[in-house]
Amino acid sequence: MNTAETAIQKALQFCTALAKSHYENFHVATMLLPKKLRLPFYVVYAYCRCSDDIADEHDASAEARQAALEKLDAWQEQLDVCFDFTQELPENIHLVFIALRKIAAEYQLPRQPFADLLVAFRQDQMQQHYAAMNDLLDYCRYSANPVGRIVLHLVCQPSEQQLLWSDSICTALQLANFWQDVKRDLEIGRCYIPQDIARRYNVVTENLHDSPSFRMMILELTADTRRRFQEGTPLIDSVPKSIRTDIRLFIDGGNAILDAVEKSGGNVLTRRPVLSRWTKLRLLLRAVLFRAAAARRHNRPVL
Repeated sequence: MNTAETAIQKALQFCTALAKSHYENFHVATMLLPKKLRLPFYVVYAYCRCSDDIADEHDASAEARQAALEKLDAWQEQLDVCFDFTQELPENIHLVFIALRKIAAEYQLPRQPFADLLVAFRQDQMQQHYAAMNDLLDYCRYSANPVGRIVLHLVCQPSEQQLLWSDSICTALQLANFWQDVKRDLEIGRCYIPQDIARRYNVVTENLHDSPSFRMMILELTADTRRRFQEGTPLIDSVPKSIRTDIRLFIDGGNAILDAVEKSGGNVLTRRPVLSRWTKLRLLLRAVLFRAAAARRHNRPVL
């Protein structure tokens, strides 16, 4: 094995270890994939994780946010080099980009979704409130939708309709996490509740507190998010079978978060709605059964 091959193996091992050490739910979901797709997923996850760490691991001061912006600019430069296949990678490039170049070349991944994610991470440094739902949806276009688009490119050449269905699911996942994490976001100086919707309920986003109006507003936002999941559901039957179970699991998981928010009556400021271990197990079992049923219909083994 030559030096270049050694570097690639080291980079792939780094991405795999990083993916497996963060967020058990992601690891469980990828275990439902065919083995050949797991490594690309780990690499994509590692890129997202490292980018997010650059953007979020600071004390939220103005100086720290400026430093994060400068680090994101440097990260962007490495991304640009990674996708410039006319030149060799420099020796000091991050391991993530060594792995990403291999995966990008093998699966002909587009550069734009990876760059779009950095737009959202930069926006997090400069904007902590959103005037209208359309502004928040535009943020989701960069913070969430690129991930779904990357995944689709790993398994097929997606049509424009498939990309739109994917965007709907990814936006819904992002929004579900926002409504679940209102309290956590406030602690780091952020609020993703659109101010135009808040005004209809006489809620001031700069001074959130629990009230009947606040809870009704959260339940309206939850219902809107559930509709977005529903609009994206046709994607499941349109993609290769290898990815259908994971898409269903992410949709079911997102709806389960919304169920938890609704069960709380919209009271997300006093206690963060979470999924119980039983709910997570039920979702996983449902996904496994869905995959097994699909395999039987097509007379093929589950694994």
